[in-house]
Amino acid sequence: MKKLLQIQQMIYNRSDFKILDQKVNNKPLIYFDNGATTQKPQVVIDAITHYYETINSNIHRGVHSLSQIATEQFEAARRSVQNYINAKHTHEVIFTRGTTESINLIASSFGREFLNPGDEVLISEMEHHANIVPWQMICEQKGAKLRVIPFDENGVLQIELLDQLITSKTKIVAITHISNVLGTINPIKLIIDKAHSKGIPVMIDGAQAVSHEKVDVQALDCDFYCFSGHKMYAPMGIGVMYGKEEWLNKMPPYQGGGEMISQVTFEKTTYNELPFKFEAGTPSVGDVIGLQKAIEYIQSIGVEKIAEYEHQLLHYAMQKLEQIPGIQFYGVSPQKVAVISFNLGTLHPYDVGFLLDQMGIAVRTGHHCAQPIMQKFQIPGTIRASFALYNTKEEIDFFIEALHKAKMMLE
Repeated sequence: MKKLLQIQQMIYNRSDFKILDQKVNNKPLIYFDNGATTQKPQVVIDAITHYYETINSNIHRGVHSLSQIATEQFEAARRSVQNYINAKHTHEVIFTRGTTESINLIASSFGREFLNPGDEVLISEMEHHANIVPWQMICEQKGAKLRVIPFDENGVLQIELLDQLITSKTKIVAITHISNVLGTINPIKLIIDKAHSKGIPVMIDGAQAVSHEKVDVQALDCDFYCFSGHKMYAPMGIGVMYGKEEWLNKMPPYQGGGEMISQVTFEKTTYNELPFKFEAGTPSVGDVIGLQKAIEYIQSIGVEKIAEYEHQLLHYAMQKLEQIPGIQFYGVSPQKVAVISFNLGTLHPYDVGFLLDQMGIAVRTGHHCAQPIMQKFQIPGTIRASFALYNTKEEIDFFIEALHKAKMMLE
């Protein structure tokens, strides 16, 4: 516990997150819904405000000063993302609205070009709906088939089945880096290497990973990597799709419109170079600048320090939760991040979540956009507590007391 407090003192400044100062239902806010979205430090909010107050302008298309300044900041943000994930080229960084749009882009564009009747797409049983439905849609359109890597009762992928699931029909593997429900950290490097040994590209859903551990896309050698800003202290509505240059050049545009074109006539359109080929329309410039500030904020602390602190919170919370009679955990992999999904006996997770909210505690309840996981465990949903760098041991203590109270009220 002394170590936890020492790490907290090194990285934690609650005044950076003014939203945490408020009360909910006359109780101090305890925010344990970070797996859904993180709160934003003041430097991110200030950066967005400054953009709209001083340089609000469309980019890449204007010769006037505001447009030039906005373009410079937009492209500086792209370089920040490149450095953060260690992409080889800036033009391999495509800005999207979030992980969902990034995956839809890949599924649609890759699928249109490379999927044929009888081909297969391999995903896992623990995927978020955003990494299931887009692949189902393109498979239905192209006559391809979706195959699934199962996980065991501890929430660990059954990697031993990978060799038989990857076949000559497999055209792409699309896998989550970290499960949003189970917290499991998947062995994605192993998966990538196995797929590449058979000439198959790999897409990684990194929505739950980029704020919890260092991501190096060149070291991983993944072909695509997707993530959202709002889960890493950046604004909502901005995300990234990283893709290797060789694949992005082969894939057709996802959307048509301004920016993604080179020349348009009524007879034919030619497309712009990377990354603009995949960035149709006016982008959310202010949010891109906010993403850059969030990356700088994380880097000023150190993602490794954040991960260590969150792991200490996870260990402390699990020790306390395990003492509650009748509690059932979902996802107990030895390799996991600070996400805890559980139920209290037969109590409905929504009822528990409602009572926690009355005590000022924000948790997520339900199926977490991962209904196949709930079907696997034959439950309607779970209570999910997910921690971030601004959470504390004292908040966990209050959370445990609140769970005991809710349990007593509902039983």
